[in-house]
Amino acid sequence: MQKFQIKTQIHSGHNSINYLKTIDARKACIVTDKLMIQLGMVDKVTNVLETNNIEYKVFDEVEPNPSLETVTRGLHHIVETKPDLLIAIGGGSAIDAAKAIMFFCIKTKEELVDKEAVKKPCFVAIPTTSGTGSEVTAYSVITDKKKNAKIPISEEIMVPDVAILDAEFTKTVPPFVTADTGMDVLTHSIEALVSKEASEYTDMFAQKSIELVFRYLIRAYKDGNDMTAREKMHDASCMAGIAFTNAGLGITHSLAHSIGAEYGLSHGRANAILLPYVIEYNSGIENNNDDNLKADERYRFVSRLLGLPSNTVEEGVMALIEAVRTMNKMLNIPVTLKETGIDRDEFEKNLDKITKRAIKDICTMSNPKKVNSDDLKNILKRAYCGLQF
Repeated sequence: MQKFQIKTQIHSGHNSINYLKTIDARKACIVTDKLMIQLGMVDKVTNVLETNNIEYKVFDEVEPNPSLETVTRGLHHIVETKPDLLIAIGGGSAIDAAKAIMFFCIKTKEELVDKEAVKKPCFVAIPTTSGTGSEVTAYSVITDKKKNAKIPISEEIMVPDVAILDAEFTKTVPPFVTADTGMDVLTHSIEALVSKEASEYTDMFAQKSIELVFRYLIRAYKDGNDMTAREKMHDASCMAGIAFTNAGLGITHSLAHSIGAEYGLSHGRANAILLPYVIEYNSGIENNNDDNLKADERYRFVSRLLGLPSNTVEEGVMALIEAVRTMNKMLNIPVTLKETGIDRDEFEKNLDKITKRAIKDICTMSNPKKVNSDDLKNILKRAYCGLQF
């Protein structure tokens, strides 16, 4: 039996921020970061709240790869504020932090949380990057800095009630962030398409997202003021989020979480570098392995979708791999982990630790092919040097 749901109400297009004018609330808590305040993004929201006479407090301490400590501070903030409206403004980090804050606020059994505080507020997510799809997913990734590990959380209670996809919020995103987050979208879509839990419903969103990324990501990267491209990438990110929150992801994400935690590499960039090597492994073309739930056929399908050579399964798989690598090069993303500056000796020394974390990652469960630590080490070694199977 398969399950599919879209819980989030989505408002997209020009001036979709105006939806906030229709919300009936008394008090709001805004979770964001200091850059969003500096860029005036938070003002766009608070202006609407002030017009509607909605009180608000801002928690602006979210950092890239939000930590458990930040979530704890945010928890205290929301307990004190007792909002009936929670608004997350920012990239995946801000939205993930807001999700975790709300989750722990509702689930915690500490005495500091009284009955009034644990009532679930209306949760509105306003993404300012087109990448994570966090505005429609049940996922949040928090960093445990003491253990130097990323902690993926998946709980239905964290799915935002409303997502506002207003591309005006993405105009200030620099090209390198557009590139990294855009490749994150592509990884979400491809992994959802080949996941063990994929269905006709998730395929529909994943396929459309893939098409949009290949058509509009380079445009958005080259010209940040191309609002058509910005809007289409915002839509693609959301569609990918819907696909993977229902279908799950795979070991590209498991490895990216672990690599990112160890070396501070951005999540989207880690995904972009690793994706071609994971496609090679999952397809089984290196050893004609059939233990892949037909992942090779699914990759070939993507090539057909994009008009790439695909007369045979192997040709289709290799064409997709080359297309991803070409996209990376056009976006000035390194094609190997070595090119990111990771020291070889450090890399070799940390391989065991990185793969052990990746094996336990929640995303590994839905990968189309079974993996063990040796498999993941092999993928990472190839990704470090650029070796193909």
